[in-house]
Amino acid sequence: MPAISRDEVAHLARLSRLALTDEELDRYAGQLDSILSHVQVITEVAADVPATAAPNPETNVTRPDVVAPCLTPEEALSGAPAVEEQRFMVPQILGEGE
Repeated sequence: MPAISRDEVAHLARLSRLALTDEELDRYAGQLDSILSHVQVITEVAADVPATAAPNPETNVTRPDVVAPCLTPEEALSGAPAVEEQRFMVPQILGEGE
């Protein structure tokens, strides 16, 4: 028994607002039936594998946080074209009221 019939393909085409010829309906019904049959086979093969199974154990690879020298606020702002209240001053990109 086919997984999808020609009538179901015609119904899906109507719902999708697709105008299909009789030849297209027959061709697509065969193609969709083949796709659905393959999906069914894959589903049966993979039925005993848990959904969260992974071939390799997953672990986070992180490095420890190490305090390192960095710029002072004054050094960071020294190259800025404009500064206001120890912050970079940039042109407004949104409207006035936003």
